[in-house]
This record gives sequence, C-alpha cells and structure tokens, in this order.
Amino acid sequence: MTHPFLDLAPLSAARFASIEDRVARLLATEQDVVIMQGEALLPLEGAIRAAAGPGTTALNVITGPYGQTFGNWLRDCGATVYDLSVPYHTAVTADQVRAAFAEHPEIDFVSLVHAEAATGNTNPVAEIGEVVREQGALFYLDSVAAIGAEPVLPDAWGVDLCVIGAQKAMGGPAGVSAVSVSERAWERMAANPHAPRRSYLSLLDWKERWIDGGRRALLHAPAQLEMLALEACVERIEADGLDAVMARHRAAAAATRAGARALGGGLEPYVRQASEAAPVATTLRAPEGIAASDLVARALAGDGALPLAAGGGALAEEMIRVNHYGPDATREAVEASLVALGAALAECGAKPDVEAARRAVAEVWQ
Repeated sequence: MTHPFLDLAPLSAARFASIEDRVARLLATEQDVVIMQGEALLPLEGAIRAAAGPGTTALNVITGPYGQTFGNWLRDCGATVYDLSVPYHTAVTADQVRAAFAEHPEIDFVSLVHAEAATGNTNPVAEIGEVVREQGALFYLDSVAAIGAEPVLPDAWGVDLCVIGAQKAMGGPAGVSAVSVSERAWERMAANPHAPRRSYLSLLDWKERWIDGGRRALLHAPAQLEMLALEACVERIEADGLDAVMARHRAAAAATRAGARALGGGLEPYVRQASEAAPVATTLRAPEGIAASDLVARALAGDGALPLAAGGGALAEEMIRVNHYGPDATREAVEASLVALGAALAECGAKPDVEAARRAVAEVWQ
C-alpha cells in the first residue's frame, strides 16, 4: 500500500537549491540563503554562535522574550553584551540605538527581533539598519514572525544575518527555516575560531560544503516533508502575491484592535500605538481583576480552534494574544475570536458589546 507522505522520491540537491532560490526572491535578496533543517531556533542560535565570540561587543535589543534569549546566547559565546530593553507595549527607536552606539562606540554586533508575535510589537528595522550601517556593525535580525506579514528586505536594510521561519504568517511548516547571509557575515564567521564546525549548528559547514561546492551535494538527508511543505507555502504566496498576503495581515491586525476597543468590557490593545503593533498578531490587555489565562480558557471552551492564547510566563496574567497569522489572517477568525472573548468577559461579570465589536471588524475590513 502506497502512502503520499511516505513513498516519496528522494529530494534532489537541485530541488533543494531551487527552493532556496524561491525563498531568496521572497526576501528580495542577492545574499546567500541557507535553508536549515529545523525550527527557526536552529539558525537563530547557529548564526549567533558563528558570528560572535570573546572579541565581540554586542548591542542586544530586547522588546520581548526572544531578545532575552539572544542575549543569553551572546554571553555564552563570550561576547560583551549591552542590553537595550524597552517596555513590551512599545517598540525600540532608531534614536535609542544611536544613543547606545554613542555610549559604547565599540559595539560591532547588533541583534534585534523584527516583529514579536509573543508581545505584539514590531520594530522599525529600516531606520535601525541605517544607524547600524553608519557604525559598521554586523546586523542580526529575527524576522521569523514578520515574514509574510510585513516587508522583510535584508539587502535594502543592510541586514547581515536575517532569519525567517515558515510557521507563522507564511502559513507553512514549523520544522524548516532559513537564513540569508551577507559576505560580511561570512567573513566574520570564517575569522571566528569559536564558530561551530562539523555541527548541526554550523553555518560554515553549509557555506563550505554546499554553497562553495556549487550546491551539488547536500550535507545530509533533507527533511523532505518539511521542504516540500515550504515549497508549497512559497508557491501559495507567489500565487496570491506577497503584497496581498501582507495586506490581509494588516487588515486582521487593524480589525482586531478596532474590534477589541468596541467590545469594551475592560479589554484594550496591549501595544499602545497602532504604528508599533505587529500585523502578525495582536496582543490585548485583560481587564483588571481577570486573569488573561482564565479568560482565554473560557473563550476556547466554546471553540478550541480559535487563534487565541494567553501570554507566556508572567504575562499569562495580563496578556491575551490573537494569533491572526497564516490561514487565520481572515475576518472570520478575527470576529470569532472577539465574539468568544466577549462571551468569556460576560461570564466574568463584565458587560462587553459584542455587536459593536462585529460592526467595528466589518468596517475596518471593508
């Protein structure tokens, strides 16, 4: 008995390279793009460990939990790290980055999360990239959540290491990811004696054995199902048009913010300025006296498939996430999420206006 998921012809090196090329076109980049055979934490950690070491002085921007993780990796590599933290309800500014360089002109590496699905904010990468280029530092960017929801342009923004994943706005699999690498970044890695070699984390292995070898022989057996799923989701984006996909995510974010305000009941957007809110997901602040985790549990009791989650860790008490990305970047998903939250608020004694929320969503979407 044959099975479409099991009885597949081997994925050739040429097919693998063609998928990399399509991802490169999605990023509008001339840089090398390496598809990594694992979830995005693989290239995120691999890129830091390849490019940073005891001689590195890093500016690590923290606008959510991933920024904290990057700082830990940098310190573990022996780098000197200066953290630039801002409240999770806002975004970092280019002026804040410029001020950090003025205070520590020796900074030669900057790590930044583009959009934080976990906290619902997004950072002005183009403006920050201009500041980083002025200083000549290496620019490392986590665009895992941003890709497909907003522009990601490593070449135009001077990003040296840009990591993406398919599992959010691209609507693809979680088990495969990619990183674009500038020539400056390859040079930094090659000069770093602490860069991983002969390791699953090693980008230099891919450079020397795959890219420099003309992309004729893969390092190891590829994750075939994930690679084919990645190819399929890129094909879908190409067919719909990237601009149209991003527009759906912008509409979902705007409708969620407007609908939450109209819903009332004490619910309000967590990220205060719409210009700093990520289109990939919208975070909401739970009413005082009601735990966000309890509100989400009540909302999901009626429909467990809704794209709702409480914030992680300490944020579980105050933050609700509406994850309107990928297939959930729709009016229906946004409206159903707000209706369910309205019902949960009513159970907790609040007085939400569900019909007002519906009208607000409809008005924004139109």
